[in-house]
Amino acid sequence: MHRDMDAYEPQAIERKWQEVWDQADAYVTPNPDDPAHAEARKAYVLEMLPYPSGELHMGHVLNYTLGDVVSHHRRRTGWSVLRPMGYDAFGLPAENAAIRDGGHPREVTNRNISAIRRQIKRMGWSIDWTREVGTHEPEYYRWTQWLFLKLYDMGLAYRKQAPVKWCPKDQTVLANEQVVEGRCERCGTEVETRNLEQWMFKITDYADRLLDDMALLESWPERVLTMQRNWIGRSEGGEILFRIEEFDEDVPVFTTRPDTLFGATFFVLAPEHPLVERFAELADNGEEIRAYARHAAAKKSEERAANEDKTGVFTGFYATNPVNGAKIPIWVADYVLMDYGTGAIMAVPAHDDRDYAFAEKFGLDITHVIRPADGEVADGVAYVSSSPTDVLVNSGAFDGLSSPDAKSKIVEDLEGRGLGKQTINFRLRDWLLSRQRYWGCPIPIVHCASCGVVPVPESELPVLLPEIEDYVPKGKSPLAAAEDWVATTCPSCGGPASRETDTMDTFVDSSWYFLRYTDPTNDQAPFGRDVVDYWLPVNQYIGGIEHAILHLMYARFFTKALYDAGLVGFKEPFARLFNQGMIYRYGAKMSKSKGNVVSPDELIERFGADALRLYILFMGPADQDKEWQDTGVEGTHRFLQRLWRVVHEDLDREPTGVTTGTPLARKAHETILRVGDDIERRFVFNTPVAAVMELVNEISRTPDDPASRFAVETAVSLIHPYAPHIAEELWERLGRERLWAEPWPVADESQLVKDTVELVVQVNGKVRDKITVATGLPEADLIATARASEKVQAHLGGAEPKKTFVVPDKLVSFVV
Repeated sequence: MHRDMDAYEPQAIERKWQEVWDQADAYVTPNPDDPAHAEARKAYVLEMLPYPSGELHMGHVLNYTLGDVVSHHRRRTGWSVLRPMGYDAFGLPAENAAIRDGGHPREVTNRNISAIRRQIKRMGWSIDWTREVGTHEPEYYRWTQWLFLKLYDMGLAYRKQAPVKWCPKDQTVLANEQVVEGRCERCGTEVETRNLEQWMFKITDYADRLLDDMALLESWPERVLTMQRNWIGRSEGGEILFRIEEFDEDVPVFTTRPDTLFGATFFVLAPEHPLVERFAELADNGEEIRAYARHAAAKKSEERAANEDKTGVFTGFYATNPVNGAKIPIWVADYVLMDYGTGAIMAVPAHDDRDYAFAEKFGLDITHVIRPADGEVADGVAYVSSSPTDVLVNSGAFDGLSSPDAKSKIVEDLEGRGLGKQTINFRLRDWLLSRQRYWGCPIPIVHCASCGVVPVPESELPVLLPEIEDYVPKGKSPLAAAEDWVATTCPSCGGPASRETDTMDTFVDSSWYFLRYTDPTNDQAPFGRDVVDYWLPVNQYIGGIEHAILHLMYARFFTKALYDAGLVGFKEPFARLFNQGMIYRYGAKMSKSKGNVVSPDELIERFGADALRLYILFMGPADQDKEWQDTGVEGTHRFLQRLWRVVHEDLDREPTGVTTGTPLARKAHETILRVGDDIERRFVFNTPVAAVMELVNEISRTPDDPASRFAVETAVSLIHPYAPHIAEELWERLGRERLWAEPWPVADESQLVKDTVELVVQVNGKVRDKITVATGLPEADLIATARASEKVQAHLGGAEPKKTFVVPDKLVSFVV
């Protein structure tokens, strides 16, 4: 045992090195003086920024430790690495935390930010703190407002009255994604539908580009791309007009199957459709219609679409099918969505499963108009097919046409009569960004009786969020009560005006924060074009799959809009995306309500940050869900103790300078290759830990190998991205310095070719001996060596093998 070895005390070691890194600006990465001509070997590594609604949890630990390993490896392989940190501080999560904990949102948010910053530093993550931003700070949201006005000038921000999901408890508009089974995702209150004047971003203008530019996202998970494709929902078809005589108007429907139009036997409106209330006013069952529409409209779109138990209410009115003049009953049903197509459908139960289920339940007509070319349709089921060989029946002059031909000819016929047209439809709807909450970025708009909607001049930005005591929502934005703040002067005519009292959705803040990181102190623009083009797109983005639709889609939209405005020179914000898995405990996602949360701080106190960092990645593949084991951190702590002992034991031996030519040297070179390849190419993080553990075991087994010091230094160097504190301490004790800046070890490929291999010898399928032989022996020599073994001879019994199988350098198998 090394005479100077002291006990491994992680807390003391970690405090020491965190201070060293801080004082040395170890992870500060300044922007180049001339970005346009700077060296290109740079990497922007970024994890999704946290909500400061509480302290960090194990999901954060996994996320940011992943990014830390990538960052350390990139730095030490010669890259200039940008790795900033910030806080998504506005919005519902932070405001609800303030309501829950008591206090003003700014006070509670800043307190939580201080706690998170302390936790981040305690974990030893390599952050460039000179680039820290908070989306709630005026220095940041000044530019959020500036970007809003830029989109407004481009015609991409507009105001309109729209039906919205409303939470009566949180007193705010909810996005569809915030509604679960008709209830608010956060508080569980049943959601209502209201018509309100709302600010929108015209993301639909970018629907095609959001789809087409997925070709640029080769390093994104296919699952995320599929989710975005489905959310955008591009489909080609026809818009067809159905006549409603009572209103003397035509109602459009969108269908991808105009070839089935003769089979439309009823007509269905979404509960939110404007015609529903008009029918309710005239119908005998008007209150029933209203009650059904109110209850159905509160449900989330996905839940309604997936609902197998079909429900609906008949209006008592009929629509006219334009191809045959048939009067078909008009129903209201929740399986039809207002945010797809026109909010009205022609129901063809013979050829659509959902329509069929509805028709069966309510006894509606079912008429087959499509059949396979070589057969008939079975009774009692819908014939749902898109085969190009299907033919039309019961379709008048179109009988006998194939489905593809009929689609175009039926629409052409309707278009000639002014009753239809070819069209492309998207499921995607414009981004509703208004929030009737206090804690958000003020919208830089004033309302003037003479001039209407007027943008705030750039010189008056930021429009500061006023300090108000009563910020709890009461049905309208709390900012409306700040009368001195609301009352202002119209920038256009100088007359009296009032400020917009809605605030922006927090997803606006997070749609551009990765751009601000590149130039966080710029007070003349949100970022400089040369700097943002130097660093972006982000080389590696890390975050949860739950953000596949909202944040990632909105960030892509913002980037494309800014590209069109000439503010950035790239079309996509994130070149490579990685989704980490969830961490479960007792079979459920960690949450305070389930009582299964593990505190990072408690584990750091007991075992140190390095042990926690090591375990969180050693648990299993980072992209898969994993079950937390309470004994896991204790196990990685024991490994670090062992590494500590192995290094100190080697300090008692005189270094030989040997780095090649011995079994331990070869093992070290193999480990270098394996760890680097796993991190950089395969993006796998648990197997490198196992590889270093194997190397440490090998060092313990072969203490007299001349390459022991080389192997020890290799083990310390390779574990550094995972456990940087102990690695730096051991590196220093080995007489070295600044491991964070030490070049990554390079494997000597000549050492990866083994001189000998273990040859397995079988007789009748059973292993009878294992023999060490020279690598690359000819097949005849392998057979001769195997037959010379006494153990093998005993089982051959002097008999000549009937068959012999050889796998070079691995196996000889005899059959007797």
